[in-house]
Order: sequence, then structure tokens, then C-alpha cells
Amino acid sequence: MTSPRYQPAELEPRWQNVWRERNLYKTSTNSEQPKYYALSMFPYPSGNLHMGHVRNYTITDVIARVRRMQGYRVLHPMGWDAFGLPAENAAIDRGIHPARWTERNIANMRRQLQSLGLSYDWEREFASCHPEYYRWTQWLFLQMWQMGLAYQKSAQVNWDPVDQTVLANEQVDSEGRSWRSGAKVQQKLLKQWFLRITHYAEELLRDLDTLTGWPERVKTMQANWIGRSTGAYLEFPVVGRGEKIGVFTTRPDTVFGVSYLVLAPEHPLVGTLTAPAQQAQVQEFCQQLAHLSAEERTANDQPKRGVPLGTQAVNPFTQQPVPIWIADYVLYEYGTGAVMGVPAHDERDFAFAQQYHLPITQVILPPGVVEITPLQQAYTEPGILVHSGEFDGLDSLTAKEKITQAAQERGWGEERVQYRLRDWLISRQRYWGVPIPMIHCDHCGVVPVPEADLPVLLPENVTLTGRGLSPLAQLTEWVQVPCPQCGRPARRETDTMDTFIDSSWYFLRFADAQNSQAIFASEKVNDWLPVDQYVGGIEHAILHLLYSRFITKVLRDRGLINFGEPFQRLLTQGMVQGLTYKTVQTGKYLTSEQVIYKNGECRDKETNEPVAIFYEKMSKSKYNGVDPEQVLAKYGADTARMFILFKAPPEKDLEWDDADVEGQFRFLQRVWRLVQNYREHPPKRVAESPPNERNLRRVIHQTIQAVTADTTGEYQFNTAIASLMKLTNELTDYQGDNSGIFDEGIRVLLTLLAPFAPHITEELWHQLGHEDSIHRQAWPQVDQQALVVDEITLVIQIMGKTRGTIIAPSQADQATLEQLAKNSDVGQRYLQGQTIKKVIYVPGKLLNFVLAS
Repeated sequence: MTSPRYQPAELEPRWQNVWRERNLYKTSTNSEQPKYYALSMFPYPSGNLHMGHVRNYTITDVIARVRRMQGYRVLHPMGWDAFGLPAENAAIDRGIHPARWTERNIANMRRQLQSLGLSYDWEREFASCHPEYYRWTQWLFLQMWQMGLAYQKSAQVNWDPVDQTVLANEQVDSEGRSWRSGAKVQQKLLKQWFLRITHYAEELLRDLDTLTGWPERVKTMQANWIGRSTGAYLEFPVVGRGEKIGVFTTRPDTVFGVSYLVLAPEHPLVGTLTAPAQQAQVQEFCQQLAHLSAEERTANDQPKRGVPLGTQAVNPFTQQPVPIWIADYVLYEYGTGAVMGVPAHDERDFAFAQQYHLPITQVILPPGVVEITPLQQAYTEPGILVHSGEFDGLDSLTAKEKITQAAQERGWGEERVQYRLRDWLISRQRYWGVPIPMIHCDHCGVVPVPEADLPVLLPENVTLTGRGLSPLAQLTEWVQVPCPQCGRPARRETDTMDTFIDSSWYFLRFADAQNSQAIFASEKVNDWLPVDQYVGGIEHAILHLLYSRFITKVLRDRGLINFGEPFQRLLTQGMVQGLTYKTVQTGKYLTSEQVIYKNGECRDKETNEPVAIFYEKMSKSKYNGVDPEQVLAKYGADTARMFILFKAPPEKDLEWDDADVEGQFRFLQRVWRLVQNYREHPPKRVAESPPNERNLRRVIHQTIQAVTADTTGEYQFNTAIASLMKLTNELTDYQGDNSGIFDEGIRVLLTLLAPFAPHITEELWHQLGHEDSIHRQAWPQVDQQALVVDEITLVIQIMGKTRGTIIAPSQADQATLEQLAKNSDVGQRYLQGQTIKKVIYVPGKLLNFVLAS
């Protein structure tokens, strides 16, 4: 009698409990096994999983499960990136401490992850907000301080007026908005802590070439952010003063066309070089720019604004004076904070010169052009130099080298490499983060907290306001401490660290998560790292991934690890998109219950306004989200996992469709029924395998070959599942004795399906009488002999019309095949007594007999 129907709500929690009790996924320490480290990006404990989480973690889980079955010792951990503004803002809104809010969220998300059947080693779990972890984040900061990589300085910084804190350049989008709050970023002059990531700029750029397992898109994004430029550093002496203005340019071939110099308004020379008559105008202009982001100031579609300082500098190549200006489109943090204005050969300079009626001197002509005509726009391409003294007639490329060489020989400048990358600003004026372990002493200056005194604990008795002054500054007893060097009264640093520091080294800690004596044991990290497969969103291409690469190189140079790149392979999964309804005219998002179809058109029930229907990233505000818990309650975790993996390749966006979810549920039901029927009819052994069984074995081993390639190569999980569906069909449709080959087919189907649908396969495996877990079985191996096609089905045509088929040996030559065809039923019926004029043979497919008329 068939076993009870497939009931995931009953069997899934049961097997999850069994796995927990047996500690099934504890990380193996068998050094004789090859290692494999599979890791999903450190999640923020928001409180509830969304479908993006489900996709990320399921992808990594399948990879980890396959590798275990292939004989690897697998590290597959989970932890929590638990500091940050969302928890602090939630605490302010709800009147709850961030620690309690975070711990509650962690507990709920841990439960949800476990309900998905994910094979984590929970003994290695940690959260970045626990002192046991952030003690070592502080220790890491002190290492960088000792290496000269951590420093404090006053600088123009990005200020988020909503979250009331400083942001790194990487945390401001292309429109000048905060990456988290979406607010327009402002500029402020503040004393802040930085990490000298620029010290590693060249290595970070160069080593991208070694990351062959990374998507090219991500490597390009990082390369562009680092932004290496080769050019010349040139100095322009200020008339009547001792100062020189240094500029960096990638176009030294245009130096004879300089008609003005431009300083960034924040440049320290502005105050000393401004003529008395210009002081008021310059100050007013600087104040106007203080509320604009760098993106707003440099946008191409914005007019270029500036103010002259009333002083001049000398072009060392022409010995002619040029005026000095400040302008909005020059930023102090890029290059030297000053640029040479060459209107004829730079679009921004051209627009600026036209607006303020500054000279436009053309010094580059297009190849083949001999006559200078008035420019309607800047000529920015290479060409031939004119009006350039001794360099006239040179092409641009040669002129760049010659002019740079001349500048160096004459003491006017040098060749230089410049980077777009700026140092990492880590100060945050908020509470819920790692306290920076530094002390300010009026006598000794800035002094590090002794390592023996770590961690500097984050105090709990704070009043959270979110008003831009660190809440820690209000705690007099916490702030006031003796100086570790001289013992005099001193003050703690009250800024906390950017939470991206927490996530820039966590993957190292997982290798030795419970170590209370050191950040980690080097031998353990060197054994497990680099991460073999890292999975996460493309939105972390610059922030998290670049910072992690930087910290890894720092720890290598500190002698703690023996590798310089943290992640060997990177998979950036696509978004999960939901069906979205949005009114065409007002742009209002609607739920599916708020729309109605009239005459084939979708409209707003209330206003009758036309509604556009499309797929967009799932969001509560767009009413297109799907609650994972509801899906699990209705279909089970295995169905959710199967849909997530089957609907689209991992790197592509996935469009949620309830019908497709239902389809995967039906497939698992078919697998269930197949095994139940198999149990009712034990296999009968036969002496020889008939052709249809040999065909079945071929399909079995073709499936092993395909699924293995799709789960260890390019991760085409959708085609792997399609192969399993095909095998299920072959087993279901098989007609004949249930021989040992059929028995092999059932075992292979369940074993290959186990990483995708771990619960149902575990249940069916035990129903078949096995005592050990299916997840401890060896991955099936391909029998190459089984893949050999011994026989082929050959179509027989007479005068181009198909009359039947014959079964023939796959290696037979044409003469043998013709004789077999003549002797077959088809041949005796259509060829007997006929004169054969010729035979057309399509190898492996057909024989076409052409008869004499």
C-alpha cells in the first residue's frame, strides 16, 4: 500500500530536529580531506527574511552540500553584521535599546534560516555587536594605527542630514544621496578618523587580474573606483609670493593653452591667496557650496560657477601670468585640489571660460588640419601641437612625454600616477557601533588604548537622540579617563566605527570563531582561507568587497595570514522581483486587490486610472513582496528552494510566479509517488539487461554528468534541476522489470536531488531502509562506459518518405546498415523486387533508398 502523501509541514521540522541533534553539519576537521569554504555575505539582522535572503542562502547551501558529498571538509557558517544605523533608528522610534532590538531580530532570523534546512555549522555563529567580536575589531584598528594606516585629520566630509552622521565617499550614490537614507548629502569640515586604503591602491588594482573567479562586471566597477591615471605633476609659482600651486594633469601636452588656474574652494591656499578686495565674495561663494554634494558640484549638466581670487600664477612653460580662481567643479579631495584651466581642450574649462569671458587658446590641432579656426566646443582628442614653443609639430603622445621630461629636468614638476580612490573615512557620530579605541590627552596627544584594556565596551546607559552629536559624548564618566601614557586626565574618542569595518574581516573569524585569546589562530585561517565560493549581491561590489580586500592585505603585511585576496570565486546573485502594479499618471503603487481588468486593460478600482504591470525588485512599499514564511507554510522549504533555483540562473534576476512555485511542488510530489511505487515493487534481478534498461542506465549517468557540471562549474542550477526532472520522467515511464539498474536510478535521483531538496530526499532515503543520512552519502560517479551509445534508431526512407525504423549497432558501416534495412520488415515490404538506384545516408540518422523509375 502506498505511503501517506507528501506532507512537508510534518517531515521538514522533524528532519531539521534530527540534523540538529546529530550535529550533522558540524565542520569536519579531518585534514586528510580537501577543504572547501562556502560563504554567503554577512547578513544584517533586520528581523525577517525576504526572498533575496532565501535565494542567496539557498545557492550557497547547495554548493556546500554538493562539496560535502564529494568528499570535502566544508566550512559553511552563519553570523550577523549586527551594528549599524537601522537598529539605532529603530530603537529611537520604538523606545527600545538597540541591543535588545538586535538580539530579538537575530533570534527570529535564526529560526527562519533553520526552517529552510540550511546546512550551517551553528557552533561558529557570532554577531559583530558582541564584545567577544568587536574586541578584535578594535585590536585590528590598533594594528593599523601602529602601521601608520589609521589617522585623524580635519577634512571636508559627506554629511547625511537625516541619519546625522558622516559617510564615506563610497556611501554616496551618483546623485549625491546617502546610500541608506536617500537624503541629499551635505559637506562639512570635521575632524575625522581615516584608514589609509590609498596605500594599497596600486595593489588593489593590479590584483584584480588574479581574480579569475570573479564576474568581469565587479572587477570593472572596482577598477573604475580606484581610478588609476598616469600624468604629470606641474607647479605654477604664485606671482609676488613664495607659494606654488601644484596640479595633476593627464594632458601635459596642453600646458601651453593654460589661461587660468582653479583651486577647490576648500583648498588651504585659498585663504592666503585671496586679495583683500575679493575676501567677501570668496567667503560667500564657499558658504553656498557647503550644502552641495560632490556629485552636484561636478555634474556635467550644471553651469560652472566660480570667483576670482584677485591673484595670479605664472605658467612655467610660457612665463605668462594667469589668473587664479576657485570654482565649484574642482574638488579638494581629488588630485591636488587644483587644476589648470585649458578651455580649448577640456569641456568643463570651455564652459567656464565662456561664462566668465576667459581666453581660449588652441594648442592642439586635429591630424591633417593646418589652420586654426574659432572653436565652437572644446577639442579633446589627440592631435598635433601648435603655439607650444619648442614642442610645436609633435603629436600629443610624444608631446606628453617630452613636456613631462622637460618639467622634471627644469624643476617644474614630474611624472606621477594619481588615483581616484580616497582614504576610507570611518568616523560615525552615532551610538550603535564599535567604539574607536583611542584617547585624547592634552599632554601626550592621541594615544591608543592598551591592548590589555580591550574591549572598550559600548556603554548601555545612553540617551539616543540621532541629532548628530555622538551619544557617547554625553557620558562624562565613560569619556573621562586617565591617559595610558602619563596618567593625566584625558578623554575617550566618542565617534564609533563605520560598520563596514565589522564586515571587512568577519570571514576570517569564522575559521576560528570561538578563540578568546587572539583575533584568530593563523594556522587555522591559512588552512581554510581564501573563501572558495562567496555569494552575495552586486550592490556590495565596491563597498564591502573593496574594504575586505584592503583589510586582508593589511593582515597579510602584519604577518597574520599568508594570502592577499580573501575570495577566490564570487557569485553575485540577481534580484528577486515581484509583480508590480503602478498607476500610469500618479505613479501610485497598488496591491493586486486594488486593481480590476476592464476590456483587457488593468485599472485602479477606485479612480479607474490605467495601471502599468511589470516586475520590480520586491519591496513592502511597492506591495509586490512575498513573505517566505507564507510560502514555507503552504508548500514547504524544499519547494521554495527548488523554485528559487529553477526559475532563473543565479546571476540573473528572478521573477516570482506562484504558478511556477506550484509546478515545483508538483514535481516533488511526483518524486514522492515514484519512490512509493518503487517500494511496493521490489526490484527483480534479471540475467541480462534488455536494451531499454541499457538506455535507462545511459540516462542515469548522463544525469550524473550534467548535474555534477552544473553544480560545480558555472552553477547552472536550473538546468541541473531540469536534468533531474528528465531522469524522473524516464524512471516513471520505464516499462519492464525493476532490475538493479532501476534500483540504481532511484538511488542516483535521490542523491543528486538531496542538495536541492534536503528534507524530502532524507525522508525517502530512510523509507528505503537506509540508516545513515542521505547527506553523508558519496556523490555519484559517472560510469563512462554507460555513456557509450551501443545502438541507434535509424529512420528508413523510400524516395524521401519515412516508412519505418530499424535498431542498428552504433558502430556499423553504411554497407552493414543497408543490408540490415533490406532484411527488416520495412525492407521486405518496400524494397523487395525493386531496383535501387542509390542510397543516401545521413550518419546516425537515416537511410533514404532512391528507386529506379
